[in-house]
Amino acid sequence: MKKFIEEFKKYLIGEKNASSNTVSAYINDLTQFEAFLRETEHARSNSEIQIDQIDRLAIRAFMSRLYEKSHSGTSMGRKLSTLSSFFKFLCREGYIKTNVAKTIPVPKKINKLPSHLSVDEVFRLLELPKSESFPGARDRAIFELFYGTGIRISELVGLSPDNLKLDQRNVKVLGKGKKERILPLGKNSTEILKTYLQFRTEHIKTKKLDPRPSGLFLNQRGQSISVRGVRKILSQYIRTNNFPENISPHSLRHTFATHMLEAGADLRAIQEMLGHASLSTTQKYTHLTIDRLTETYDKAHPRARKKSGNSGHSSTVVIK
Repeated sequence: MKKFIEEFKKYLIGEKNASSNTVSAYINDLTQFEAFLRETEHARSNSEIQIDQIDRLAIRAFMSRLYEKSHSGTSMGRKLSTLSSFFKFLCREGYIKTNVAKTIPVPKKINKLPSHLSVDEVFRLLELPKSESFPGARDRAIFELFYGTGIRISELVGLSPDNLKLDQRNVKVLGKGKKERILPLGKNSTEILKTYLQFRTEHIKTKKLDPRPSGLFLNQRGQSISVRGVRKILSQYIRTNNFPENISPHSLRHTFATHMLEAGADLRAIQEMLGHASLSTTQKYTHLTIDRLTETYDKAHPRARKKSGNSGHSSTVVIK
């Protein structure tokens, strides 16, 4: 089966022009499925997995295993989509005749509101890193970009200094599907990035590092910071400063979108800044403002108040 997975990987890169993150996610899902087949002896013959013997039962058993391990409906659906794409490719290449994954029902998704910070919380987070050293200036610049632009973590670690146009107050981002977009930078974000760049230059000289490292954000060794490195940095601030434990880099992206929407920004403008291909993806943020809309309605709309007669009760009852 490894041979087919490798062929599928080449197809994703060569024909589908898929991003490295997408390719990695597909291959991880297929590797997990292969390990399951070996463990349970589905479609095995003489210690080898026979690709044409994988049936609906094997896939349903795999879905059941994921459910037992408390995978979400979204996670299970993505893995099923991976299998369907894989088997579709195998059908195209003539290795099998039927895409058996296509006949498996998609697991039901439970819509959850994304975690995000309040305005006070995010401002407190932004002020925690002190711009008096290379690490502090870097961390503050990273947090500012997350909250100031709604950038994805994969997009952030892929930035180079050439992507910044501080005189024009914007940054060029390479998003999903290798689509470029230009994001505006606020005055505060611009100044914080300028400060970081000064520390970055000094750090490179002091440590005698490569004078022109490719990445905008560097670790102490002068290498481009990784996704794991960014997660670790944020996690340290979250754990030690009494923030909700479920806050992640993606939470700051959600926070950006939520606060923009609450401040009256146009939904399509938010879609453009987030780099969403579909407006429906952006619309999930509208659910986050329902409480605020309800509160405004209760305070302002006459039908939200019930007047009583001379019963001795309060003349106005606010319906919550």
